[in-house]
Amino acid sequence: MKRVRRWWLNLHACLGLALGSVFALLGVTGSLLVFYPEIDRALNPVLRPSEHVYSTPSVQAVVDKLRMLYPERSGGWRIELPLNAHTPINARYARSSEREGRSFSPLVVTLDPVTLTRTSERVWGDHLTTWVYDLHYTLLFDASGRLAVGVLGLAMLLSLVSGLCLWWPSTKRWRAALRPVVREGSVRRTYDLHALGGAYGAVLMFVLALTGAGLALPNQTRALLDPVLGIEHMPEVPVYKGASDLVPMNLDDAAAIAKGYFPQAELRWIDVPGRGEGPLGFRLHQPGEPGRRFPKTRVWVDPYGADILVIHDPAKTRVGNTVLDWLHPLHNGEALGLTGRWLVFVSGFLPLLLLATGLVRWRQKRRARRTARRRSCS
Repeated sequence: MKRVRRWWLNLHACLGLALGSVFALLGVTGSLLVFYPEIDRALNPVLRPSEHVYSTPSVQAVVDKLRMLYPERSGGWRIELPLNAHTPINARYARSSEREGRSFSPLVVTLDPVTLTRTSERVWGDHLTTWVYDLHYTLLFDASGRLAVGVLGLAMLLSLVSGLCLWWPSTKRWRAALRPVVREGSVRRTYDLHALGGAYGAVLMFVLALTGAGLALPNQTRALLDPVLGIEHMPEVPVYKGASDLVPMNLDDAAAIAKGYFPQAELRWIDVPGRGEGPLGFRLHQPGEPGRRFPKTRVWVDPYGADILVIHDPAKTRVGNTVLDWLHPLHNGEALGLTGRWLVFVSGFLPLLLLATGLVRWRQKRRARRTARRRSCS
């Protein structure tokens, strides 16, 4: 038994000393990202709409405005409609040449939802909130960094398991072990803060580490889920060729067609392709979907024939797809509303607490061992 405990102790110490600072970095940046749209608007007041009276803007008017502002950008736009009266229209142009070589660095433009006035023009990664997002998601190393973040998420799971194995009390000591009391004395105080922080935050940190690893390693996650729960792959969307001479339909009519298939759903995103490049894509939020900002209900409409080409209804997919759909809303707390977001925000600081108390505890043990050795030699 002592040998097993020693093994868990060595594993826990090695993971904490080697990777604890990175766990803390991912935790703190993750906490900031829970409210990053609100932080961005607080730091940049121009992003806020001029009026708080909000109705759904005309999709066609939004696209016409973007094409008037950027006539040289002939590719597609991805447009996010406002979540509420305090948020702008966000439009992303994926083919941004400002930061070539990056897998994701679109031009991000915000428009006032009432006046359609351009209120900002920025490249993803060049301003604070998106830089923090890249730091959290890829450690600023692009695709290779995302893989590293996924592995770090798995390592954090192992660190949590090892810590719980070391802490796990006997049946008679459960009540005392979970009592939120910090004892006097630097050694006991440090141990209690470390143990209670890990014990009380274990479930939330486990969920965050697991969902974070799943998001950073999507292909591996799908490969694991498919044999057990089944994965229904996204239907193939047709690509248009030679259609540049045709006149596309009005985007508001196309949006009404998509909405007609899901009348109770809220239109959230519109993918407008470049001329002759593909169908119109609409992303909608159905009641009951865990993530409102990035819902999974999708409809693709033929821009020249007004026909629905492909439909993806998350309510009718396999269990594996449902698990995948919950990863992001659980990771940022959105699935549990504002309460969930605050829980995730607070939980993100726990790795920092565990790092600080763990380092102090490690130094205390080293000092105690040195003192014991000196006494044994004297």
